[in-house]
Amino acid sequence: MTIKLYCMGESGNAYKAALALELGGLDWEPVFVDFFGGETRSEEFRKINVMGEVPVMVDGEETFTQSGVMQMYVTEMTGKFGGETPAEQREVMRWMLWDNHKLSSQAGMTRFLMNFLPEEKRPAEVIGFMQGRLKAAYKTLDAHLEGRDWIVGNAITNADIACCGYLFYPEPFGFDRKDWPNIDRWLSNIEATPGWKHPYDLMPGSPADRA
Repeated sequence: MTIKLYCMGESGNAYKAALALELGGLDWEPVFVDFFGGETRSEEFRKINVMGEVPVMVDGEETFTQSGVMQMYVTEMTGKFGGETPAEQREVMRWMLWDNHKLSSQAGMTRFLMNFLPEEKRPAEVIGFMQGRLKAAYKTLDAHLEGRDWIVGNAITNADIACCGYLFYPEPFGFDRKDWPNIDRWLSNIEATPGWKHPYDLMPGSPADRA
């Protein structure tokens, strides 16, 4: 049975689930959710996810929300991306939690404020504050990647898939690969992974689609 991922191309959190599914080699298909048209606020969508968010993964009778849970499910199904030892598994989880708190949540908000709100509604002070917090997160990640190909262990894991979630998008939000050489090298490693695709190539929905 084909796994369905309710998603939109602009969502870095949806990308984490989509990329895990794709690199894991599972049979899946994206189902476009019109977030900007208000679909996630509809009663019909709330029947799929009471949290009113994308992504949502449906595999037969099982429904999953929150991208980290979906990544864990892919690991359960494939044995991939979870870490090779108990110590690595804990380290993968540590970085996924760090990403959720320090990187992706703030990158997602900042990118939305800078690129998807009408220009006259963009709060400059808030954006500046968020970019400062993001810079601190980039420093942490870049320092950790010094001398490493991957965040944990010797192969791509859910830690990498989580932390890269927003870093391939073209819309500016205070991240430039050339400013962070270790992050840049690491992102190139991810891009070189067989099966890798850009979020706008992996999921429907992009600024170009709406133009």
